[in-house]
Amino acid sequence: MGKKCISIVVPMYNEQESLQILYRELNRVTREMGDYDFEYLFVNDGSKDATLQKIRELAAEDERVHYLSFSRNFGKEAALLAGLSYAKGDYVTTMDADLQDPPTLLPQMAAMLEAGDCDNVATRRVNRQGEPKIRSFFARMFYKVMRKLSHIEIADGARDYRLMNRAMVDSILSVSEYNRFSKGIFAWVGYDTKWLEFQNVERSAGETKWSFWKLVRYSFDGIINFSDIPLKISSYLGLVLTVVSFIAIIAEIVRALVFGDPVAGWPSLVCIVTCIGGIQLFCMGIMGQYIAKTYMEVKRRPHYIIKESNCTRNKKNNAQN
Repeated sequence: MGKKCISIVVPMYNEQESLQILYRELNRVTREMGDYDFEYLFVNDGSKDATLQKIRELAAEDERVHYLSFSRNFGKEAALLAGLSYAKGDYVTTMDADLQDPPTLLPQMAAMLEAGDCDNVATRRVNRQGEPKIRSFFARMFYKVMRKLSHIEIADGARDYRLMNRAMVDSILSVSEYNRFSKGIFAWVGYDTKWLEFQNVERSAGETKWSFWKLVRYSFDGIINFSDIPLKISSYLGLVLTVVSFIAIIAEIVRALVFGDPVAGWPSLVCIVTCIGGIQLFCMGIMGQYIAKTYMEVKRRPHYIIKESNCTRNKKNNAQN
């Protein structure tokens, strides 16, 4: 019986500074895992620097290095999907290029998966040392809100770094939605998961591509993709305001009949109208987000377009995705 193959999928966007460091670290770790064959699958997500050129150089020197290069930047979610679609391994791992997902955990992850009592070994950070406090606070709040609003369980500090068996990977690929939130999809498909905790690691080189506002937008996308609670909240809010306004109208009519005192105070009236108008626009905005995502789904545009690749397996997935 031959060795099992582990595919290592790494999305990359402007990672020329960290690529060589990552490659050396992967080689060091994989040499210690002689019981497995390895495939390095680097997904160049429309980088503007020399990332693609450096990947080409590695591919020319190492037959294990495969790569996909997009025609433009499609985002990390598309890069993850492409990597999973083209990965040929019995096990597939996804990790970031900046070494904040330590490759040194791979031997332990593989051992846990080989034990046979789980389909997926996922990682989570137990602290956020080195991150701005406000960013850490909102990240923790996101996981709390996500667990309450959706029907899926996402652990606080969960990373996209995980090692999955082929059955789970195939199930993830069967989820063909355009608006993707991988952490939610990993949880939604189910399968038995074991969590591996580790201390936060700072970037090996370069700068993060995730600004605070990009993370906020990503969080809202995750909530909308996996929960209809925001729509229900807007409906309940509208119902409550309708009841309150009806009671206020009755109260004012009674007041005028009993006391003969006309309704006065246009400033307060303007404030009330403005408040209600703002709430209406807020609720319309929530509905608009769902409509916009539905609009993108029905267009059935591809998740990504591959401009260059040295991969030869599963190219049918490019047409599907």
